[in-house]
Amino acid sequence: MLMGPLLLGLLSAGAYFLFHATFLKLPRCKSTAKLHGKTAIKMVTIDLTIDPEVRACSLPFSSPCDQVTGNSQVVFMQLDLASLKSVRSFAEDFLRSESRLDLLINNAGLVNGGKTEDGFGMIFGVNHLGHFLLTVLLLDRLKASAPSRVVTVASEAHELGKVDFDCLTNYRQLVLGGSEYQLFRKYCHSKLCNVLFTYELAERLRGSGVTCYSLHPGQETDISRRAGFWWRLILTPVTFLFFADAESGAQTTLHCALEPGIEHLSGHYFSQCAPLARPRDAAAARKLWELSERLSAEP
Repeated sequence: MLMGPLLLGLLSAGAYFLFHATFLKLPRCKSTAKLHGKTAIKMVTIDLTIDPEVRACSLPFSSPCDQVTGNSQVVFMQLDLASLKSVRSFAEDFLRSESRLDLLINNAGLVNGGKTEDGFGMIFGVNHLGHFLLTVLLLDRLKASAPSRVVTVASEAHELGKVDFDCLTNYRQLVLGGSEYQLFRKYCHSKLCNVLFTYELAERLRGSGVTCYSLHPGQETDISRRAGFWWRLILTPVTFLFFADAESGAQTTLHCALEPGIEHLSGHYFSQCAPLARPRDAAAARKLWELSERLSAEP
């Protein structure tokens, strides 16, 4: 009597692994480009138990920090994307210590309620506005180091997003409410902001030698680590079964950062190491940029 369920279990496991090896096996970045002699910034989310604010460390490849990474060309610099003051301080420190910037990877993100230090919705403030300000503050160094790139990690969830400019202007939120569903909506809206930001950035950087790309990573992450119980209960089995692992998911980021010959695709959104269509709503992209400038301006 046990043979039937056992056989069914084995067939199900085999079918899943076949599905994972075919449909979830993402293309790999084929670039052999090296970063020797170049400087890059990549956000790394760190969970600090003494302070629940989300922070990110930059990784400019220039100073020794080999006790942590094993790479003598990595240095950690603290950056709190939930604080515009911290973003400005980081940019000042970076520009003072680094003579060039060849690659900026905006990839920190969260699905959190609450507000930032400056009174913005946490998801909008961290996922979009912090990255926006950081990029703007570093633009001159990126131009001086051209050819250089800005890579912003978005998500296919942006397809479910929209930007409510009235809500942003009046409440500094992408949408009102703090339920699990509203958090998901805010996340989708913030990822659309990433895509629109990249499009407008590309328009403003035409002819500068700086190109930019947004992308869907596709990997399993801990982005919902501080979300509520029901949110995690739903997402955990989905990401485990149907999302690629972190190494596979990083390939599109690497492709956009390193692949030669994609400069003409600046402003495009990528998935599985391939470009998809550029956003069609140029007016929304421009309006988001102008609003982000006002919201991130110093008091």
